[in-house]
Amino acid sequence: MKKEIKRGSKLAIFEGKQIRRYWDEEKELWHFAVMDVIQVLAQTDRPRKYWNDLKSKLKKEGSELSEKIGQLKMQAPDGKYYLTDATDTEIVLRLIQSIPSPNAEPFKLWLARVGYERLEETADPELAINRALKTYLQKGYSPEWVNQRLKSIEIRKTLTDEWEKRGAKEGIEFTILTDEISRAWAGLTTKQYKNLKGLRKENLRDNMTNLELVLNMLAEVSTTEISHKEEPDTFDKNRNVARRGGGVARVARRKIETETGKKVISRSNYLQQGQKRLKNDKYT
Repeated sequence: MKKEIKRGSKLAIFEGKQIRRYWDEEKELWHFAVMDVIQVLAQTDRPRKYWNDLKSKLKKEGSELSEKIGQLKMQAPDGKYYLTDATDTEIVLRLIQSIPSPNAEPFKLWLARVGYERLEETADPELAINRALKTYLQKGYSPEWVNQRLKSIEIRKTLTDEWEKRGAKEGIEFTILTDEISRAWAGLTTKQYKNLKGLRKENLRDNMTNLELVLNMLAEVSTTEISHKEEPDTFDKNRNVARRGGGVARVARRKIETETGKKVISRSNYLQQGQKRLKNDKYT
């Protein structure tokens, strides 16, 4: 993983300290400079020595953590670019667990709590649904939108179950089929749709307007129903069904746009539209 990072580089601020990071557009992952993370959490002026000692300690313990860390060229304080150890969020969180420091303790407590919650959810999946509901409401979504969003999750799960039944493989094939549906009804692939809304790691459906979410649900449920009827037995046939399912929602989208004179596909999301309505109401 040796790239020169000039475009897309960002600085994350943690308690006044800067941590260099880079967004990998292709993999949709943040990569962080390991030295910066160590300097902040371990409160050391010699992060390189600390990192070398930590790598030796982890290796003796049988950990393969250091083998999962690559190098990227990131900008140094002198303005020049140098190769530096960098890794993604998952490995950074694992690294934090190995650093004995008061600054790292809040992260460790959070990781322990999240781990405990996931174990609870494995035993009782309803807990995951309740936590999701609570999180959406805390973010400002209405109960009506949340119920609709949870329904969209059910519809999506039914669709992916259908794809598995018809021989499609989770991963790249699901991604291709999803893009076929999205392109058919919205005229955009999932990545193009996310770029339009200025999203990175955020979930696209969480950032759809009410109407966009409804039409996306229509596209997916239509695809499932067509697949049920035709029982496609090859990937190409599944792609054809996905396009046609998305086409059902495209017809609905165009009809809505004709009737309202407004474009359905929007750069904003449900929360932004709600804030805009409140602002307009305030001045009317």
